Amino acid sequence: MPENWILFLVIGLAAGVMSGLFGIGGGVIIVPALSVFAGLGTTEAVATSSAALLLPVGVFAVIAYYRAGLLKPRASALVALGLLTTSYIGSEIAINLPERQLEQVYGVFLLYISWRFMEPRKVYAEIQAGTFTFMNAAAGGAAAEDKPELPDVHWSIILLVGLVAGVASGMFGIGGGAVIVPALVVLLKFDQKLAVGTSLGALLGPVGLPAVLNFADAGVLELEIGLLVAVGLLFGAIVGARIALGLPSKTIKRLYGVFLLFVALRFIFGG
Repeated sequence: MPENWILFLVIGLAAGVMSGLFGIGGGVIIVPALSVFAGLGTTEAVATSSAALLLPVGVFAVIAYYRAGLLKPRASALVALGLLTTSYIGSEIAINLPERQLEQVYGVFLLYISWRFMEPRKVYAEIQAGTFTFMNAAAGGAAAEDKPELPDVHWSIILLVGLVAGVASGMFGIGGGAVIVPALVVLLKFDQKLAVGTSLGALLGPVGLPAVLNFADAGVLELEIGLLVAVGLLFGAIVGARIALGLPSKTIKRLYGVFLLFVALRFIFGG
């Protein structure tokens, strides 16, 4: 067992909370944490993160979202198919090409999405009018929200989201959720919680297996560290899902925007 095994469990736990809360794989936390605190190189961190996300660490979070009517299996399956198809391509890019410029482009994209999610101008107007509230929900809180229906979107469009997310997953070790959730909400008009549930459902299976096998073949995978991170992910995702299901979708959306802002800055400026 690695000497810093507690550190790897904590990294997984923190990433798991974010996963259950925002529908991400957790790699946006894992990769920089492994680089900064464990001294892994970028490619090694991406490979190890991809391995940790390979296990069904979000199973309990997925069950919670499904029981709440916030996960549509058909949409999740289409996204998962796209992820499985293209994650190998992303891993090839990560292994063979300098990804710095692509990281910066992706960071700029996330900045735009974070702006859309945080709605700063709308928040400012609400503050000016004295109507702003952090919870921003009707009486009864999140429980008063109706269960959202799946938007009328052609199956090929949902599959395309998975294909794009698969490339990003293999390149950056992010699981794909940082692409899936914004695409579903901004482009396809999914409810925020429904997008989170759909993303978690898509990431439940071993969709990153082609990328992980490619990383292992290249000799850049730290399997023991990945397993420890996965254990932390499993328990953290449960906590994150419980927090998310207790909050209104609009609150989750704005919190996610703040989260994406930090992720975007990390990709733009590196570290």
